[in-house]
Amino acid sequence: MSLISQNAVLKQQRDKKLDREIADGSPIAHADEEVEPVDELKLKKSKKRRSDSSKQKARKTEQEEMKRLEGFLFGNLYTPIEFDKETYGDDSGQEQVATDAPLFFMDRSTNSEMVVYENDLCTMGKEELSEERKPVWVDEEEERTEVDIARINRLRKLRKEADEHVISGADYVARLRAQHAKLNPGTEWANVDRRYAHCGISEDDSDDESGLTIARGFDDAEGDDILRGSDELVIKGGTKLLPGLLEYSRLVDANAEEPSNGPINSVQFHRNGQLLLTAGLDRRLRFFQVDGKCNPKIQSIFMEDCPVHKASFLPDGKEVIIAGRRKFFYSFDLVKASVTKIGPLTGREEKSLEVFEVSPDSSTIAFIGNEGYILLVSSRTKELIGTLKMNGSARSLAFADGGHQLLSSGGDGHVYHWDLRTRKCIHKAVDEGSISGYALCASPDSSLFAAGSSSGIANVYKREEFLGGKRKPLKTIENLTTMVDHIKFNPDAQILAISSRMKKNGLKLVHIPSFNVFSNYPPPRFSMQYPRCLDFSPGGGFMTVGNAGGKVLLYKLHHYQNA
Repeated sequence: MSLISQNAVLKQQRDKKLDREIADGSPIAHADEEVEPVDELKLKKSKKRRSDSSKQKARKTEQEEMKRLEGFLFGNLYTPIEFDKETYGDDSGQEQVATDAPLFFMDRSTNSEMVVYENDLCTMGKEELSEERKPVWVDEEEERTEVDIARINRLRKLRKEADEHVISGADYVARLRAQHAKLNPGTEWANVDRRYAHCGISEDDSDDESGLTIARGFDDAEGDDILRGSDELVIKGGTKLLPGLLEYSRLVDANAEEPSNGPINSVQFHRNGQLLLTAGLDRRLRFFQVDGKCNPKIQSIFMEDCPVHKASFLPDGKEVIIAGRRKFFYSFDLVKASVTKIGPLTGREEKSLEVFEVSPDSSTIAFIGNEGYILLVSSRTKELIGTLKMNGSARSLAFADGGHQLLSSGGDGHVYHWDLRTRKCIHKAVDEGSISGYALCASPDSSLFAAGSSSGIANVYKREEFLGGKRKPLKTIENLTTMVDHIKFNPDAQILAISSRMKKNGLKLVHIPSFNVFSNYPPPRFSMQYPRCLDFSPGGGFMTVGNAGGKVLLYKLHHYQNA
């Protein structure tokens, strides 16, 4: 008999024996008998099928219980709601609920603030959304109350006119809100309208390409307008500056990172309002980035053979002119970062070019020479292009009319007007009360000019009237008792600064056009030592003062929004 036939006979015998044992209730296999692995696999599969069926029944029961609990708490979520009754749980247990009983309610008493809910917004009509929300309560006494804003110092800033005193309570509240908005400008572009935020925007009104949500008040704006600056959204600083008290605060010194080792003779802002130039007798020219917090130093240049008496940007902002008590001067190119030594000037024997002015059109540099001469130098070629001669010695210069005219004063106490196109003197008149002129400055629009003298008197004139023959000044300022050697108008000509380096705290700020000195500057408990120079930033927000101690004091003028 072959091996295959023997295995077949043995297998048949074992199957018959196994069937008999199962029928008699005996064990499936004895320990001494060998069981094939195929039989064990069959038994395991049968047990697994029975366990899977029991697990499915338990899972189904658990899901039905969860649905029943969810329906009990939140209503029937899985079947359509019937108006007469609702079903909880399985079909065997049904409970009828009254038709007028609410399924749930919203507790809105947890917060005292008024909350707008999505359901309430969506049920509002279009007319209700278009109407402005009315105040819940109005104080009737506000109209009857009167407030004297001129009597209390801290309320004087709320005045719109200098002679305004009593206002109503409603106006008082409105001005307080406006003052708060001025000091803390809001971001109106970020306040999205609630209609769009809660109820959504229709597909026709939305921008499919950009997907932008239009803020309230800007429904007619295009999508690209989101890239514009926010200058138009903040409150403008175009209001008039009021006399009396000046709102300002002192910031970190502009040169705190590297103070000067000698007196500061020049400070000036770049046209961008962020770069500040400082120079002094320590022979260093420094540039600082003014931010009011750290004021980091950008660059420092050492002039080996020239203590700096004056340094000035050209109005185009590309070059700096540096001069001292030398017969030459320097030009520093900001773009190339190179210093060029220029001079002596051809045909001149001046030993000092320390006093000069640059024309507003950046075309001409006017230096004060010997014996009343004024030297005109081209800012492009740095060559002498002409001279002007006045009686006596020349000590101060100022450009006017966009650089077409030049004002000068000196030892004879007269103010000269020169036409630079014809190189002739068009007017000459005495500065009232002046023995010798030491300072001149014209307003940015050239409508006013101020002259300071050795006696401490500063006169403010209207230029057209002065040229027409009127010698009486608009105002004579007598708050200083020593020589006035520096005068400066701020960019909008609402502030005139006069200073004297001969006296401590010898700096006064004058309000224009009332010509009253601000009584709270300089601060009474702070010594700025001996001021030698000052400047205002192009936007009027910053003011710097250089003193004899090598520090550059920095102030923020709160009336102006931009630096």
